[in-house]
Amino acid sequence: QVQLAESGGGLVQAGGSLRLSCAASGLTFSSYTMGWFRQAPGKERESVAAINWSGDHIYYSDSVKGRFTISRDNAKNTVYLQMNSLKFDDTAVYVCAATRPWAVLATDYDYWGQGTQVTVSS
Repeated sequence: QVQLAESGGGLVQAGGSLRLSCAASGLTFSSYTMGWFRQAPGKERESVAAINWSGDHIYYSDSVKGRFTISRDNAKNTVYLQMNSLKFDDTAVYVCAATRPWAVLATDYDYWGQGTQVTVSS
């Protein structure tokens, strides 16, 4: 059974930083593209970042480019999202997901975590 467990969310002031983690089990992690998505109340789910199995192909949405960094540690079956210079508009539930092969759209992802809340105070 595939499980994706996010952690690291919380409340932070605008301009601050958070590091999200997503620990995966039940799949051959090093074979999967991993993505981070977010959904704010009343808004559609948004693709935030994605990283391929080897880490040499990365995607960022325009809204987070230059502020967020996605990375992975295949030895630990974990993908990370380092979020710097956080803005009020970054407030959302952040969810990690897994798929094969490379994908950016949420509809192309097969496995999903439960999400972790990130709240940025202005």
